[in-house]
Amino acid sequence: MSLQQFKYVSYIAAKDTEVWNALLDPKMTQKYWGHVNESDWKVGSRWAHIRADGSEIEDVTGKVLLVHPPHHLVLSWQEADSHHGAVHSSQVSIALESLGTDTRLTVIHSDLQSGSLSYQDVSEGWPAVISNLKTLLETGKVMDNDIWAAN
Repeated sequence: MSLQQFKYVSYIAAKDTEVWNALLDPKMTQKYWGHVNESDWKVGSRWAHIRADGSEIEDVTGKVLLVHPPHHLVLSWQEADSHHGAVHSSQVSIALESLGTDTRLTVIHSDLQSGSLSYQDVSEGWPAVISNLKTLLETGKVMDNDIWAAN
């Protein structure tokens, strides 16, 4: 099966340091992502994407591959396929470019199997996550939780 990548670019009316902090702060990720991202954010460290519903279920885990605050974060991304029992591994690169008081955020999720459920989840999930992050940073509140029902 061939591998694909998903790329998503957004412009956020917030400084790159604010966006960076929102990507790593568990209290912030819980607000806009519905998950807590836990790690010490050092190269080689484990990170986990844990449901914020109290179940402590880790939907995604991986390793921190590169950290260059506040510009670049690269993570390995491993998620279980609940339908087939297999683990899919991919990689996420998040780049922030300062545009004065605004930020260009680019997410590249690579090594995804073409036509897989993971590719579909990523291509629908990242736009929802980044849109909710953008809304939170620009308005101080998140979008209606119904955005997750569509994904």
